[in-house]
Amino acid sequence: MNVTQLKKFCASLPGATSHLALPPSNILVYSVGEKNFAWFKTSDPEKWRFSFRVSPDRFLELTGMPGIKPARYMARFHWVTIVDVRMMPEEYLKELVLWAYEKALSGLSAKRREACLTEHEFLA
Repeated sequence: MNVTQLKKFCASLPGATSHLALPPSNILVYSVGEKNFAWFKTSDPEKWRFSFRVSPDRFLELTGMPGIKPARYMARFHWVTIVDVRMMPEEYLKELVLWAYEKALSGLSAKRREACLTEHEFLA
């Protein structure tokens, strides 16, 4: 899976939105109901590095793998950064991103969660 495909996958999740955080952040943020679940760095030298939230167990597993490191400033919340998404098996990466999305969605109030999902059904 390349960056373009992964961006399309993130955007396809129900109620997901994206926005570009301007300098100095320079990140393309994916969120649901204003809860972030993933982002891409958009400036050099870390252009297109992908960060997302994982479970504490997965955090330990993933940060022991080459090309994956704790996400800067967000590691304490169990976020990891993949240096090159092409190195990850597609289905495994989708599973990880889907978990991050569902974690963000579960953090919303029931009313907000329903609104995000209903809005997606209406637009689909």
